[in-house]
Amino acid sequence: MDPQTVGIVVTIGMITLLLLRVPIAVVLVTSGYVGMVLVVAARGQDFNIQAGMDTANSFLGSLPFSSTSDYTFTTIPMFLLMGYLATEGGFTRDIYASARLWLGRVPGGLAVASSVGCALFAAISGSSLATAAAMGRMAVPEMLARGYHKGLATGVVAASGTLGSLIPPSILIILYAVFTEQSIAKLFVAGIIPGLLSLGIYVGMIMVRAKLNPSLAPLVERSTTKEKVSSLKSTWGMLLLIGVIVSGLYSGMFTPSEAGAIGAAVAFALCLFSGRMDRKKANAAFSETLKTTSMLFAAIIGAYMVTSFTALTGIAGDLAAWAGGFDVPPWVIIASLSVLYVFLGTFMGSIEIMLLTLPIVIPIVEGLDYNMIWFGIIMIKYLEIGLISPPIGINCFIIKAVVGGEVSIGQIFKGVTWFLVADVATIVLLVAFPQIVMFLPDMM
Repeated sequence: MDPQTVGIVVTIGMITLLLLRVPIAVVLVTSGYVGMVLVVAARGQDFNIQAGMDTANSFLGSLPFSSTSDYTFTTIPMFLLMGYLATEGGFTRDIYASARLWLGRVPGGLAVASSVGCALFAAISGSSLATAAAMGRMAVPEMLARGYHKGLATGVVAASGTLGSLIPPSILIILYAVFTEQSIAKLFVAGIIPGLLSLGIYVGMIMVRAKLNPSLAPLVERSTTKEKVSSLKSTWGMLLLIGVIVSGLYSGMFTPSEAGAIGAAVAFALCLFSGRMDRKKANAAFSETLKTTSMLFAAIIGAYMVTSFTALTGIAGDLAAWAGGFDVPPWVIIASLSVLYVFLGTFMGSIEIMLLTLPIVIPIVEGLDYNMIWFGIIMIKYLEIGLISPPIGINCFIIKAVVGGEVSIGQIFKGVTWFLVADVATIVLLVAFPQIVMFLPDMM
């Protein structure tokens, strides 16, 4: 069996296991191990399975340490801890409450406030799933109680929750940076304008729809100036936290790893200073950080196993040469990759897709001489779209779990359709005008 055939068989096996809902870490480690055994065993004149197992065992024995001991990976648990502390401290509720008071009277005001709240929550949590879950509990019941259309109320939170993948700090950006050996700081900064652009297009679309059809989003009671100003007093902590991280990274005052530690320390201090932290909340924040970090690191170990196996087969190089041999403009390849990522996103999570495809896709993109910072943001935007694409847009099912039987999954998917159209418009702008992504990184 030649290496290319082994690669194809193992890839089919990986996809099959993922469809069967086997955990991503188990899928990646198993597939990489079996593939490495078969490739090494087939190298000699005779099929030597023992030689293949010896090589794979030796590699797997050192992999857990070598793949996760990179100092850069300390960024992940620190940013996770920062997000969980901010959530447990209730700072995210304050942000949404203030946005609701200030934006409640504009067309689609509560939906606009929910979208803005999701963006600000994403800037702390770094996770799309966490953003959708937390904001879904706060925003969706209130919109439904005020007579908002069910599709709009659920769709706006499901879609805006995906901004957690793009607005820094983002776990997906960190993983992409490490695996492609790019600057985390530049990728973080590169995500700011595209993230705000996505938010602006969402808000514009909501306001236009609400203006044309007021029954979608009835106006709420008017808030007094005193109430609005008073609500700002409780938002300073979260805004300070965001400002410290973004300004520190942009100015080069500290590295992304240091930013994560500083952010976690500032979040903890804010919780203590405001009297919002007790033993139970602290334990919950640290416990969730530990569980999520363990899951991510297990998947990272598996991804390195697959990357090493892919290198042995030579598939990545062959695909890069194959893509480069097409007599078509490079943007056609990028468009084809967009179809691939959106398709995979309909039945797989973002982390799984990224770790599964990077070993193969990156050589293709590098062969086309595309800027890897720019492509990283484009790729993450593709993954955002996958999070709300039917039939298994994960964010939509998170919202369904939050609202229960009050809204059907079909109504939620129908509600996100408008946001999918908005995402396509964002992608077109980012591809047509790469400087939207590269403006801030080039200024650093």
